[in-house]
Amino acid sequence: MSFSGHDAAWREWRAAMGSARMHHGWILAGIKGLGKGAFARAAARELVAEPGTAQGEGEYHPDIIILDHLPANDDEEKKRAEGKPFQLKRNITVDQIRRMQQRLTTRPTLGQRRVIIIDPADDMEKGAVNALLKSLEEPPVGTFFLLVAHRPGRLLATIRSRCLMLHFAPLADTEIDAVLRRDAPEADSAAHAAAVAAARGSPGAALDFVGHGLGKLQALMQRLVREGDSDLALRGALAEEIGARPDRERIHATLDLARAMLAAEVAAAPRAQQQRIVAAHAELAKRTAQAPTYNFDSQLLILEIGGLLASAALPRETA
Repeated sequence: MSFSGHDAAWREWRAAMGSARMHHGWILAGIKGLGKGAFARAAARELVAEPGTAQGEGEYHPDIIILDHLPANDDEEKKRAEGKPFQLKRNITVDQIRRMQQRLTTRPTLGQRRVIIIDPADDMEKGAVNALLKSLEEPPVGTFFLLVAHRPGRLLATIRSRCLMLHFAPLADTEIDAVLRRDAPEADSAAHAAAVAAARGSPGAALDFVGHGLGKLQALMQRLVREGDSDLALRGALAEEIGARPDRERIHATLDLARAMLAAEVAAAPRAQQQRIVAAHAELAKRTAQAPTYNFDSQLLILEIGGLLASAALPRETA
């Protein structure tokens, strides 16, 4: 899948490739869903390619090492091998970094360059970050690092200081609209419009919105913020719509949608309500940051999301 909005990043990347000395470390920074991972893989292909040397077809390349979330356990690994849906580990582990470092003791296979992609780098566990720092401080000749980061502020300052930042800006609504028309033509007009509004500039978020059928969730969330939920009925409806056993991906999509919806509501809200919306948004941001590493009870988390949204509503007598 290709995303729009990469023209500026490609210009900067190719200018760096054409310079006398290419920097060894790059952070690809921007909100989730902009296609930074796809960009990293395509950019790595360009970097390792050499004239007259066949690079092979398909996604695999011996000189491009990709570190991302592995299956959660052996059972999930079997599901992956069988082509079934599977759960992922919450973090990129120190063992993955150490295995990568062992490969760096050998020469690249096809040419003079090798690329390490970590996607997303802000999901590395603490030991993995410390181990990676050693490679960034003294990289082998011809080795380059592309760190995909949705929240680059979570990376250690020592990591950031050793890398150049390549920024990916959110897309305009017209560009999100074009992506949905191309990649999700089956979405009805109401879901399409809601996805554009909820995406906040992220085409990936817009496609997730359509793919997860989040239109009804958004309507319930808006009612919670605008009406409150004194009898818990809306929170119950929210939990029912999400499902009894939502997978981690759906929970993350729900958290992202709740934050995006609050951000969209705050501008038009009465001044008395704006502070309540900001406070609820801050708490949801904390839950979103914790979600990859905390073992939440999904139903309790959904009810908590509903409670935070309801807390943003004005008391009925004030409203």
